[in-house]
Amino acid sequence: MIVCPNCNHQNPDGATQCEACYTPLPVTTSCPNCGATVQVDAAFCGQCGFDLKASAGTEEGQVLSQTDPAVMPTIVSPVSGTDAGMPSEDIPDLYPPDPLVTPEPIVVSGTPNLEKSSNINTPVPTEEPLQTINAINTPVVTSPPPTVGSPIPAKTQLQKQSVKLIHIRTDTDIELPVNLSVIHIGKPNDRVPPDIDVSGFPDSEVVSRSHADIRVEGDSYYIEDIGSSNGTYVNNTSLARGNRHKLRPGDRISLGKGDLVSFLFQIS
Repeated sequence: MIVCPNCNHQNPDGATQCEACYTPLPVTTSCPNCGATVQVDAAFCGQCGFDLKASAGTEEGQVLSQTDPAVMPTIVSPVSGTDAGMPSEDIPDLYPPDPLVTPEPIVVSGTPNLEKSSNINTPVPTEEPLQTINAINTPVVTSPPPTVGSPIPAKTQLQKQSVKLIHIRTDTDIELPVNLSVIHIGKPNDRVPPDIDVSGFPDSEVVSRSHADIRVEGDSYYIEDIGSSNGTYVNNTSLARGNRHKLRPGDRISLGKGDLVSFLFQIS
């Protein structure tokens, strides 16, 4: 039986096309060792494991040795005209041919005329005399230099001022946040997170978590204590709670007693 590789239908031996799906069936042959049905292009027998390729090569070599005339020795025997049944004729003597005449070298004297070898219809470019063109005095029009605008008066220029606090002991600049009307000064806490955190400065333990606020009103800056434990001082003067002080450049702000955490107010 031949099993169809497409639909697995069992077809009778010798069939070339599947009876169920009409798929061409592989060509089969018999194993020379056990006689089982195998495909022609199979390398080994599925029943006994016989090497089909080696067997096919041996059989092919035997067939070639029996049928190929190139393998069989060729015996050449002289056959005379009489033995072959051909009439004998007198073969005239052949005269050897005359030796070839060696051509003499051609000597070319003088310079060969190269113009004859070139194409006759090819025009030869001729050099035209250069024409001298008199320079015409054309007036050069120059555009006037761009006029530099007069400087804008200082009062109309928009100046962006920078406001900062300078820590006196470490000389550290702290830029005040922009676009804030109230700037909280203190240390991290869950109630009012500080906009300016002073917990990283020396002796910051004297500063309360919510210590002071700087309020921005137009171009003016005001500082006020918001109930700190150790107070807020401006120029060594205690700032009462609820009161605020308008800051001016150079004012000294101390957070807590002892002038341990102090800043200079600067506008540039």
